Amino acid sequence: MPQKLCIGVAGLGTVGSGLVEMLIKNHDDILRRTGREIVIKTAAVHDLSKKRELPAGVALTSDVMSLADDPDIQIVVELMGGTKAARHLVMRAIENGKSVVTANKALLAEHGREIFALAQKKNVAIGYEASVAGAIPIIQTLKNSLAGNHITSVMGILNGTSNYILSEMNQHGFDFPTALREAQELGLAEADPSLDIDGQDAAHKLTLLIRLAWGRNYPFSRLAVEGIRGLNPLDIKFAREFGCRIKLIGQAREVDGKIEAGVFPALMHHTLLLARVNGAYNAVRVEGNAVGSLFLHGLGAGRRPTASAVLGDLLALARRSAENGSGDNTGFVDPLPDAEILPSEEAVSPWYVRATVRDTPGVLRDIAAVFTEEDISFAQILQKAKENDRVPLIFMTHETTGRAIHTAVRRLEQSGTLLVPATCFRILGSCGDEAEEI
Repeated sequence: MPQKLCIGVAGLGTVGSGLVEMLIKNHDDILRRTGREIVIKTAAVHDLSKKRELPAGVALTSDVMSLADDPDIQIVVELMGGTKAARHLVMRAIENGKSVVTANKALLAEHGREIFALAQKKNVAIGYEASVAGAIPIIQTLKNSLAGNHITSVMGILNGTSNYILSEMNQHGFDFPTALREAQELGLAEADPSLDIDGQDAAHKLTLLIRLAWGRNYPFSRLAVEGIRGLNPLDIKFAREFGCRIKLIGQAREVDGKIEAGVFPALMHHTLLLARVNGAYNAVRVEGNAVGSLFLHGLGAGRRPTASAVLGDLLALARRSAENGSGDNTGFVDPLPDAEILPSEEAVSPWYVRATVRDTPGVLRDIAAVFTEEDISFAQILQKAKENDRVPLIFMTHETTGRAIHTAVRRLEQSGTLLVPATCFRILGSCGDEAEEI
């Protein structure tokens, strides 16, 4: 008889029900890979009266903390979301010597330092592959496969909802409200989509990737975050004229020993692989000093992709010996020190700036003078047809800092040169003919 591994599952929503489905469908494969029966002893749910398709013998409870206290449960699977109740459950499970599997990126981004410290003290494991990019195995890739590398950058499309909206705006010419409404109708966006379109979801995930890549604690509260709420279709159109696409990017890179990181909309040349990732897909590009660049692409959310990542963590834990508990939770042996941070305003890159001005003689000269005083030079300038005595000017700059761009724009706003606030996006990679594919 194969040895049993008893688990408790907190939450039987989209991911939890997907996990149950995969445990049933892939039963024989799981047994062949681990030699163990993974058995759900208890599932904690809000509504005990709701009918659910569960294997025989699974008990239901509304007392989520009972999962952490049950001596028969060896692994607690936290799939209920949120941070307050989830933190209490995870910390108590660890205190009681249980390993934990979770898909909760917000929990780990905001409380990961204390969770990993306690797990190390109690010699238990935390599985969290499902917390970033769904089925894409980026956690294990950074933690294990690339452990022999010095990572220099991590960049990716980390939120499928925002990527779907941008794809629809680019491919079909939709405005932002229309693309968002379509995403909601398809179930890709919540009724309140703020976490997705304002960049917070991607920021939670980027915080975890920074820990794994550099073994440093980068506080979530210090991460520069800008979303795509209200993105103007004009910028989608003008970006295309330069051969570029606009994507919501999470990026972290090492610059002279410091880490510069943030989530922001950026222009990328259409030849770059990240620029070609459309729909509700995620992708991550990693650079290491031994492997060069690697590109991982796949479904970033959904019932089965996320459940696949959760199940992968469960199988990995099922193979472990009880003595080998917590050494690879972060991929680093010692507790994570604080990162030395390079503020995003000091990061250097080319920029896209759209300025709407009155069509009067000398206006371009006045703008150029302000940019020159901030040590900004132009790679390209595009002037579009005027409408009602208004004309949009598009500037593609050479490399400069975000501080210089925002200072120049603020000066133009204060002088009355700009009729509406300027739009400013970073450019990642080249937007010229010489762009290389990554």
